[in-house]
Amino acid sequence: MAAAGKETKTLQPKQHYEVLDGLRGIAAITVVLYHFMEMFITDFSKNFAGHGFLAVDFFFCLSGFVIAYAYDSRIATMGLKNFFVARIIRLHPLVLLGSVLGLLAFLFDPFMAVPAGYPAGRIILLFITSALLIPFPVMAERGFNLFGLNAPAWSLFWEYVANIIYATVLYRLSKQVLLILAVIAAVVLCYAGFSAGNVMGGWGKDTWWHGGARVAWSFLAGMLIYRYQFIIKNKIGFTGVSVLLLAALLMPVFKYNALAELLVVIVYFPLLVALGAGCLPGSYAGAACRFSGKISYPLYMTHYAVLWMFGNYYNLYKPDTTQVSLVIMCAIPLLTAFAVLVMKVYDEPVRKYLTALWKRSR
Repeated sequence: MAAAGKETKTLQPKQHYEVLDGLRGIAAITVVLYHFMEMFITDFSKNFAGHGFLAVDFFFCLSGFVIAYAYDSRIATMGLKNFFVARIIRLHPLVLLGSVLGLLAFLFDPFMAVPAGYPAGRIILLFITSALLIPFPVMAERGFNLFGLNAPAWSLFWEYVANIIYATVLYRLSKQVLLILAVIAAVVLCYAGFSAGNVMGGWGKDTWWHGGARVAWSFLAGMLIYRYQFIIKNKIGFTGVSVLLLAALLMPVFKYNALAELLVVIVYFPLLVALGAGCLPGSYAGAACRFSGKISYPLYMTHYAVLWMFGNYYNLYKPDTTQVSLVIMCAIPLLTAFAVLVMKVYDEPVRKYLTALWKRSR
């Protein structure tokens, strides 16, 4: 009877943090808005969504919490190979699709021809490096992004790095050692933030290592929230925590901007994850949270192909504020709908097929 009880407990599904799923979707939509705005407002201090890029740090913190929650108790038994296969199945189909969409947008952009200096061999190399998440910051027309065909892939590159280090080192460490590493990571992040004047780096060749500083702190912070069970029970609900998240992502630029951003990333975001993990969405918001969480990653990984075309459209026609606002208001719902289509037609079926194939091979 004791063995049966233990087996039943093992087979019970883990708690699902629906509010955190919902917050992931809110952050994804905000970062899409930020990317639209930065195409024609190059001074982010004048952009009302100018801190939308901090959504990436929130993603990293969520990832640390979720990975520790999902794998701390079983990675030792499942093994490195199975862990890596599971993460590749979860993440890489959309990395590939984002690369394909980015390639198509580059070749068939109606507002700009393929620039000179891009023979077939160079374009093929751009696609291969993007599909394999190998940084290749050579496209001057695209700000020397680490991944010129799909700019947001830079954060997936660092997500993979964090996952590799987690599976080989971090999961074995005590929470006290993790805390020491997190303090060191916070110091490095402060150095990067104060030296650059912001916490925006990581996406391009000149500040690529800032991405490592950003993921190091936030991922470790997420792990520590789970390890120390720093989960704050509350009744704020999904709406309340969403407002708190948007307050950070839409905050204005301050005189001491780097300090403000660092405080948000180092203090505020871990607090939001703790609050989100400690509340329930409510009877009406649960479905919204689940939907928001499901479309967040497809939206994040597929939207930038349209962004490059939007930027070229703006540079070519110089539309006024009203026209630009109309384009953005139409584009974000359409991109969200496209993300739903991608999720239903491509991402979920491919992951289901690969998971079944993997299980058969085992």
